[in-house]
Amino acid sequence: MDIVTRAKNIILSPNTEWPVIAAEQTTVKDLYQGYIAPLMAIGPICSFLALLFFARGLGVGAGLVGMIVIYAINLAATYVVALLAQFLAPQFGGRADIVDALKLVAYSSTPAWVGGIFNLIPLLAILDLLLALYGFYLLYAGATPVVNVPKERAAIFTIVLVVAVIIVFFITSTIVGAIVGAGMMGMGGTR
Repeated sequence: MDIVTRAKNIILSPNTEWPVIAAEQTTVKDLYQGYIAPLMAIGPICSFLALLFFARGLGVGAGLVGMIVIYAINLAATYVVALLAQFLAPQFGGRADIVDALKLVAYSSTPAWVGGIFNLIPLLAILDLLLALYGFYLLYAGATPVVNVPKERAAIFTIVLVVAVIIVFFITSTIVGAIVGAGMMGMGGTR
């Protein structure tokens, strides 16, 4: 299935798409190359373009470094969250499988990644946040078909995993801020 169709289906009809995803045979490499890496690039690229158009005080070099750092750290963070999902699933009666955990994390992140397009216009960036919140519902909806967490335990599994995601987000934000902030100071904000 092509990336656009999959993204559209998981966002608009998750209850029919999750069983299809659960049945697919794939690998971590295929998920990253064919889905995660391209979709995750939307937000950083759009943020960089917005920086070029709207933030006159910051240099292009610093913005480019920031975009690359954010992208790389988020690629790694996605795998960390998948590892957490793999660990947590059996605690809630589900199955521990890294590929299935990565499917759950990646496809439930689709709205946030696609919503990165709204970063082009800073005033619309709130829409990206709203789409990210919808991703939490997708995580809940996919827990049973993808990692076999029983339906009656899927809500608690989702809450625990969301708390873990928030913690990972704050850690990655701190890392990005330290790297990008140091990079901006070193570049002196020149173009």
